[in-house]
Amino acid sequence: MARKRKGIAINGWLAIDKPLAMGSTQVVATVRRTLNAAKVGHGGTLDPLASGILPIALGEATKTVQWVMDGAKTYRCIICFGEARSTDDREGAVIATSDVRPSAAQIIAMLPRFTGEIEQVPPIFSAIKVAGERAYDLARAGEQVELKSRIVRIDRLTLLGMADADHAELEVRCGKGTYIRSLARDLSAALGTVGHIAQLRRTACGPFNQENAIPLDKFLELGHLSALRAHLLPIETALDDIPALALTTAEARRLHSGQILSISRLADRDALPASVSDLTVRAMDGNRLVALARCDGDEVRSLRVINLHPSSLGEDDVDYA
Repeated sequence: MARKRKGIAINGWLAIDKPLAMGSTQVVATVRRTLNAAKVGHGGTLDPLASGILPIALGEATKTVQWVMDGAKTYRCIICFGEARSTDDREGAVIATSDVRPSAAQIIAMLPRFTGEIEQVPPIFSAIKVAGERAYDLARAGEQVELKSRIVRIDRLTLLGMADADHAELEVRCGKGTYIRSLARDLSAALGTVGHIAQLRRTACGPFNQENAIPLDKFLELGHLSALRAHLLPIETALDDIPALALTTAEARRLHSGQILSISRLADRDALPASVSDLTVRAMDGNRLVALARCDGDEVRSLRVINLHPSSLGEDDVDYA
């Protein structure tokens, strides 16, 4: 018999505006402790030197973290030209200098080269594993670290302004796995100088943004679940881009129990394309999310079953889905 988790079963998302000097795991621990939540995770790591939107998954929402991780993210960053640093941000030691300072016009002319699908080498101070070890652990131990380049996607890259010749502020909208520190390093090199990230803020992570987020200090001021009700977001917030499939209660029960449904026999089959191949959907029973499911051919199979029990909500089972 599985051991019951300690804490309150809260289901939903909380978008935390993370301050500087805290790691993502520290924020998760703070949320868990403050809410006495049974199960907590996060969608998209932020370094201690970065502030901004950190989506926190509670309870059954942890089953949808993958879709947040895979979603687009938006950052605002300030690049400091003239100094290369070991970590590619202001935390590291200075490893090279340059007197070259690019103009705004030169920066703008270079941005198209870094837009679209580009090849990028991650910073050596990153969480990528090399022979089973984190790259940053090896780098801190003084070992030589070589990381392979990867293809990443940058959808939008805009120069917002230059406070002075040493600093440029950019907005970046990018896909999964993009390192803004690497972008700053490589853009600086392409401009004939060196540079690093002096300031970094994430303004959006998938559907989570500054409008639906709560600053961590305000979260701590509220301090208890009832006061935070207005800030808890439904599980399906993370699944905005995934089409919904309406099921009858009987169909939902069968899918939830692991049975395969026949698309041609669904009550709402006309809502799906005539021919379905590898389509992920949100299986819904009315307003209740039942599962994330995969449609292929004439079959609907559950990928992640969502266990929500709206009829049994109480102090130990709080559901905001």
